[in-house]
Amino acid sequence: MGLQSNEYLQVADKGMAAYRAPSLTQPHKARQAIRDAYEGKINPIIGYYCGISSIPTARVMAQMGADVVWIDWEHSACGVETMTTIVHEIQFMSEGRTMAFVRYKWSLYIWYQDLMINIFDRLPGHDHASIGYALDAGASIVIPQIDTVEQAQHVVTAAKFGPTQKGNRSAPPCRWLPGIGDTGVDPTRSVWENVNDQAAIIIQIESEEGAHNLDAILTAVGDKIDAVWMGTMDMRVSMGYDGFWGPEPRFLEIVELYRNTLKKHNKPDTGMCLGGEWEKGANKAFVIVGGDAFAFLGDTATISNARDHLAPLASKVHMNGRG
Repeated sequence: MGLQSNEYLQVADKGMAAYRAPSLTQPHKARQAIRDAYEGKINPIIGYYCGISSIPTARVMAQMGADVVWIDWEHSACGVETMTTIVHEIQFMSEGRTMAFVRYKWSLYIWYQDLMINIFDRLPGHDHASIGYALDAGASIVIPQIDTVEQAQHVVTAAKFGPTQKGNRSAPPCRWLPGIGDTGVDPTRSVWENVNDQAAIIIQIESEEGAHNLDAILTAVGDKIDAVWMGTMDMRVSMGYDGFWGPEPRFLEIVELYRNTLKKHNKPDTGMCLGGEWEKGANKAFVIVGGDAFAFLGDTATISNARDHLAPLASKVHMNGRG
């Protein structure tokens, strides 16, 4: 990962600002932060989920003290400009104490009778441009629904600069301007080399095919993949099951295969841990513990309780001038 240092020694005082780049327009040294958490040098990276495309809400999240805000660009109705602004608000308003991770949108297009048709928003096309948009904003990325080695290789190619990293990502000419935003963590290397080693890539395994191919995926490009996330909801939907978790033997076999594959490749696990069920976050280096939509959902009980506990006002019937 290039220049090695002791950022982890400063985390107690600085939070993730210990891993920030010289310019907050660049991604943090997120790859190093995940590895430090995995090796027990720092606590697990604690994340908050931004599922609603609201810039003012993101400004509040930036001040909450999370290590990461996970921006769900895949499932939200926002464009490149809004996503980029949310990334900047999180990293700028937190003064680097919070890192932005973007789960990005992607599409697969085919040509049919001279017309370009978008087949599905969630087919495994892993759009090259969308990866660049999120990384150019200064975020690290989360890649949904990786099923094959070829898909993982495409993601790495789109995310990395230069052939030595097996990449063909286009250099953004107006993003890290000379003398303004291009100062590198390691001044002996170019901004492109530095950024390659800063931004993290987390892949999501969300199907049986992906779980069975994970060993081959990590064998092929594991040095470029920083962590893995099993999307249990999509995994279970693809298997014909409901909910985030369940006792079905077929599902539990896939979970065991997934965990054993990560152990084989010494790769960090990541996931979600909501409602104080801390055991679900055990042995994970990167954990999402709450989010905007979940907070709203929790207040539905508050509204219901209010109806139960706030009695009707006393009747105020005025007759003949008397109350």
